[in-house]
Amino acid sequence: MARFDVVIKGGTIVDGRRMPRYRGDVGIRDGRVAELGQVDAGAAERVIDADGLIVAPGFIDLHTHYDAQVFWDPYCSISGWHGVTSVAIGNCGFGFAPVALELRERSMLSMTRNEAISLQAMRAGMPWDWETFPEFLDSLERIPKAVNLLPFVPLNPLLVWVMGLERAKAGELPTDAEHAEMGRLLDQAMDAGACGFTMQRLRPDGSGSIQRDYDGTPMVTDVMHHETCLELARVLGRRNQGLMQMTLSSDDRGRDLREYEELAAVSGRPMIYNVLVMIEDRPEAHRQQIKWIDACIARGHRVYPQAVTNDPGFTFTLEDFNLFDDHACWREVTVGTPEERLAKLSDPGRRPALRENSYFSGLDALENAVVMGPKTPATKAFQDLTLRQVADLHAKHPVDAMLDIAVADELRTEFFIDGFNAAPSEMLREVARYPWAIPGVSDGGAHTKFFTGGTYPTEFLTRCARDQDMLTLEDAHWKLSALPAMAAGFRERGVIQPGAPADIVVYELERLGVHPMEVVHDLPGGDWRRVRRASGYRSVLVNGVVTIEDDRPTGATTAGALLRHGG
Repeated sequence: MARFDVVIKGGTIVDGRRMPRYRGDVGIRDGRVAELGQVDAGAAERVIDADGLIVAPGFIDLHTHYDAQVFWDPYCSISGWHGVTSVAIGNCGFGFAPVALELRERSMLSMTRNEAISLQAMRAGMPWDWETFPEFLDSLERIPKAVNLLPFVPLNPLLVWVMGLERAKAGELPTDAEHAEMGRLLDQAMDAGACGFTMQRLRPDGSGSIQRDYDGTPMVTDVMHHETCLELARVLGRRNQGLMQMTLSSDDRGRDLREYEELAAVSGRPMIYNVLVMIEDRPEAHRQQIKWIDACIARGHRVYPQAVTNDPGFTFTLEDFNLFDDHACWREVTVGTPEERLAKLSDPGRRPALRENSYFSGLDALENAVVMGPKTPATKAFQDLTLRQVADLHAKHPVDAMLDIAVADELRTEFFIDGFNAAPSEMLREVARYPWAIPGVSDGGAHTKFFTGGTYPTEFLTRCARDQDMLTLEDAHWKLSALPAMAAGFRERGVIQPGAPADIVVYELERLGVHPMEVVHDLPGGDWRRVRRASGYRSVLVNGVVTIEDDRPTGATTAGALLRHGG
């Protein structure tokens, strides 16, 4: 009988603990690392030749929205294609449990705008065999998974369950009895295996807010009271268990940051801070954030920032783009069906306000957007021009240039605009080297018609560790695996050491890369999304099972686990 299920032979091991890399073998038995060093390959059922390759812990993606997609995509792609072996779901306070039977459609509608998840796909792909949060976890337990899932409790559905949709959306202060019931439900969810709770707290007036409800109104947690947050933080403190993840407004954060620290102090638990981001013309932005995080740590609070470290530009059409919600006038014209959007964007009476407000949080100036895919002969002449160039050619404002082209194409024109991190390398170097910055914010499963952030591990390794020498492979793998594991409460994962679960990536550093964007029609109901595949991954193992081989899924869709209580 073989001593090992798998032996990874002769690779360069970067163990995730920031120890020096070394050449050696990994023996895997019963889903765990059994031996390291010189392992007898003849004692294995399967041998993976890792000569000339890097052997490292699987990547941990803390910020995803695969809550729906996991029901039809066991790999949680595109994250699972890029070496991610574990994901956290339920981020930003958005999710599907607890949800009463009569509010299922409403909960899916909310996700169509704030995370741009296909309603068609959700209707066709979600089993809805749950109402409560424990029942939701049981459903996740039953389905095939090629990655591990760490579940958070999203506060939007929790508040709606207790207060009702109308009162929760109105931002009413819960009664003492309602606060007690929220605490009871959080206790129940934590007993069932949840690892903490999450929320988005963007300003209700919409300024700096780009994640709104399907009708353009604030999300429930945007209008929730700080006292409610404190009540729930006290539950975690009493249990001495779990963590909190909070997404904040993009600027004017002073009040929010004080509340952040108060939650950390009351609970005594870790907090995941979203989001540490670089802005090219505001280099002070990320530096101020880092200064505040350092101050939190000095005061004894465990606050860990998630950083946007890849270059997530957006290829979008005005038929489905939802990230112009900073300004009420843009939010108003981009809410509704494509036909309703077309009518509003064609209206000359709305144009003055749209021209006046053409700069958006986290996005490059609109005039720099490129016309990528005109759809009619009348608009073909604008192919590959920026909106500034089109505007100059026709003596019009860039906003009018974009809207005139889009309206002529019935909103199907594709535009490309740089996103959060089209920043100089020196700014990225500062964030990549910041000790507590966790790479990520993939938003995996969300914004799939214009965003492919799940590529971030591959981009982090190639750009920061290989091509520009911003940090060592030892530091890069600590940040991609061990640091997020420790911050979010993944038990034993994120490192390669005896006894640890065998979540491992084996890759060729020089060949590692991200493929060009492509459109695939693989969503339930025949809907489509944009994806970017990976190259250079010889093998990805989840709990000792090979899920990716030579960059392609193996079909091992039961390798992953639901990590109740972190595993």
